[in-house]
Amino acid sequence: MTLRSGYSGLQIGLHWAAAVLIAANYVISDGMGEALDARLSGQPVLGLTPVWHVWAGTALLAVVAVRLIVRLMSGNRETTGPKTLAERAADVGHWVLYGLMLAVPALGAITWFGMTDSTGDLHVLVMNAMMLVILGHAAMAIFHHFVLKDGLLRRMIPLN
Repeated sequence: MTLRSGYSGLQIGLHWAAAVLIAANYVISDGMGEALDARLSGQPVLGLTPVWHVWAGTALLAVVAVRLIVRLMSGNRETTGPKTLAERAADVGHWVLYGLMLAVPALGAITWFGMTDSTGDLHVLVMNAMMLVILGHAAMAIFHHFVLKDGLLRRMIPLN
């Protein structure tokens, strides 16, 4: 595995593509319970929101899978000596986020395409957990930028 000092354009693009898909799907998720109920009862699913939500979730699953493959193939960031507790916590946080970003759309796909109501509540619960982890992720990026002033946030800005 190679060492890297920053993120590639592909990694940055995948990061922000996932962020946009997650934010958009979160905002437009209202009414998906009713859409699923209609689908399960054989009634027509009306409106563009369910179509967008399902396909954006499917796209997110693909983006996160590619992002994870790129992450595994691109190696770890450069480090000198053993990792600090904060660096280890960041690693755990990132892997938890990857797991949640895979679990949420996978559960949604199982619910929608498998036509099963039993995983719908779990999809919502895991999505809410993911949003909390994302808020923590964003808060730490802002903390690094404004308090530590260590340039960490600039590594994920495409116009760097």
